[in-house]
Amino acid sequence: MEIYLDNAATSHPKPQAVVDAVMQALTTYNANPGRSGHQRALRGARLLLSARESLARLLNAEDSDRIVFCFNGTDALNTAIKGSLRVGDHVVSTMMEHNSVLRVLKELEKSGLIEVTLLEPDGSGTVPAESFEAALRPNTSLAISTHASNVTGAIQPVAAIGEAMRRHGVRYLIDGAQAVGHIPVDVRALKCSLYAFPGHKGLLGPQGTGGLYVAPGTPLRAFREGGTGSSSESMLQPVDMPEGYESGTVNLPGVAGLEAGASLVQAQMNERMRRERALTQALYEGLSHMDNAVVYSPSEPAARVSVVSFNLDGASSESVSDYLDTQGIAVRGGLHCAPGMHQALGTLRSGAVRVSPSWQNSFEDIEALLSAVKRYG
Repeated sequence: MEIYLDNAATSHPKPQAVVDAVMQALTTYNANPGRSGHQRALRGARLLLSARESLARLLNAEDSDRIVFCFNGTDALNTAIKGSLRVGDHVVSTMMEHNSVLRVLKELEKSGLIEVTLLEPDGSGTVPAESFEAALRPNTSLAISTHASNVTGAIQPVAAIGEAMRRHGVRYLIDGAQAVGHIPVDVRALKCSLYAFPGHKGLLGPQGTGGLYVAPGTPLRAFREGGTGSSSESMLQPVDMPEGYESGTVNLPGVAGLEAGASLVQAQMNERMRRERALTQALYEGLSHMDNAVVYSPSEPAARVSVVSFNLDGASSESVSDYLDTQGIAVRGGLHCAPGMHQALGTLRSGAVRVSPSWQNSFEDIEALLSAVKRYG
């Protein structure tokens, strides 16, 4: 039986409640919400509203209208970045970011539209708020950071960054791909302008789902235009929240599954966080006691999410992950779509083996992984 330890890529297995919600949406709510006035479509629209309300509660958003449904985390980040920037703007971000941020910024920079400053992490694997403040320019309009590194799991000082950027009047976008669903997220306490998240990782929903929180008073241009089911008499894109940013048919079955997952997460957050921290601590300690292992993640459980990355001396990360696969253990090797972080770690050539347990894993799973790594070494 496979031991799945690749939850930072996508969560598995999906809870039965998520599977049931998707199936119910396909059969009971199967219509195009917002486009028609019959009962089936209205039931679908009520489902979308219920899902927005669930996500708003989970994130402590001011109102459910502040939640925009997106195709995934990458789509949410594109919506936030391209909807925020204008020609001549300067952006401060970090070398730790996923390519969902870096490629967007670098393409805009390559086109001569914006300027970009990327900050290096310090010895703890974080980028302090002071570094963001020191990099600000008169034309800085946006700061971006991940909430937690997808390579090391290191939790960033997002509340301090948010406070600093608010003082300077700079919009702040957080990539919550590895944080939401694993640790409590309070967007108001973080003082962020925008918070992007996928639905298929910590929130336990189906792939092809995600969302973007947009704080009140944060103007955002639409990333795409098209049918919204509202203001249909106009050929111009409506600016109403949230429909103006959801052109095209919403993934209703996916959103149904996302709501089911988010509701489970909210009900189990404290228990889940304690269990994941215990599992990753057992993993961290086991790897740290191996003479040939180099561990890149923070040592303190509270300083990381459920991600531990490592390498073995003289072995590529792909060869180790491939070996573990033959032993029935699913992890991920490689660069994890974060070349800047690997450059900072010195692992741009080797990559790293990333292990990401979930609350559904057992300590026996961790022991099996550690035993397999020892056999390889």
